[in-house]
Amino acid sequence: DSAAHISEETSGAAKAAPIAILVGVGGTAILGWLILIASSYATASVSDLLGSSLPLPMGQLFLDVLGKKGMLTIWGFIIVVQFVTGAAQGVDASRVVYAFARDHALPGSRFWRKINDYTQTPVNAVWLVMVCSGICGLLGFSEAALTSLAGSAVIGLYLSYVAPVFLRITSGRSKFVPGPFSLGKWSVPVGIVACLWVNFITVLLLFPPASNPAPGDMNYAVVIIGGIFVFAGGWWIISAHKWFKGPVRTVEGPISMGSESDGDEREKRSDS
Repeated sequence: DSAAHISEETSGAAKAAPIAILVGVGGTAILGWLILIASSYATASVSDLLGSSLPLPMGQLFLDVLGKKGMLTIWGFIIVVQFVTGAAQGVDASRVVYAFARDHALPGSRFWRKINDYTQTPVNAVWLVMVCSGICGLLGFSEAALTSLAGSAVIGLYLSYVAPVFLRITSGRSKFVPGPFSLGKWSVPVGIVACLWVNFITVLLLFPPASNPAPGDMNYAVVIIGGIFVFAGGWWIISAHKWFKGPVRTVEGPISMGSESDGDEREKRSDS
């Protein structure tokens, strides 16, 4: 979904971004399915994998099938891929932070929306994301904290996608103007399925990993998500409703959603 987060920097985003999302998700699903099939055929004993002394059962599977050198080679490749993926997520998150700050929706927005004169990128937003990511990385020493954080991230991602979908199939049905990429008559059925799926998976991700959990084993995703809603809602009630006017307009004049030049419009970076 990186294409969605950096769509403002994409030429012809109205069409290119959704196609990129479909290709990315579809390609990942196919590759993931092939890996699962291969892993299933290569697994001799599930109990032996789960009882391995290695932190991850997949590492033991690679060791059994490929030997030590083969396992280390594959695992080295995985480490590189994970690093690149983390860097890409950092870019995505920094653009989201910048977009919120540009619309005056974050504390300290004036600082976070600054554009570096040399790189022409939101360096301050990037550093904010990197520092927060480093702090979150420390939670890796606690399995419960890491599980709660991962669950919260997935829930937040799902909610960010399903919110406009829900509005599209409810109050926005009469106001929605289809762009160059549209599902047509399938929009509402697909939207309903998406909303039902998000409701299901959100509840599932809030459950603890085992029944009768102790405080150290509890899934605190509900606390994290609830805390964010309380903070955002409280900020809106106390202050933000007085001055927040919605997204800031960054281009002048009407723009055709089907235009290939919509990504070439330049933002007015008066704050840079």
